[in-house]
Amino acid sequence: MRAEDVLADDTNEATFDGVTVRKGTVGAFLANVRVWSDSTASKDDQLLAEREIIQSLPALKAIGLLDVFEPKDFRLRELIAKAGVPQ
Repeated sequence: MRAEDVLADDTNEATFDGVTVRKGTVGAFLANVRVWSDSTASKDDQLLAEREIIQSLPALKAIGLLDVFEPKDFRLRELIAKAGVPQ
């Protein structure tokens, strides 16, 4: 299966298990995790990144990402658990 088989080039979102998932969700999640875990980032940037991470979790769960990959970072695993998204 190729990326365009899941989401066509001219499509920006799709629904998985009743959750609308936008193109770029996984990339945004990864970028936010980098900021959130960067000790040199400002607290404001880290808090914003944390909010975005939490908001993305239902979409990541719906596409199955959290069923396949477990974060190495203990703090990230803890954040996901606290958000109530089962892994």
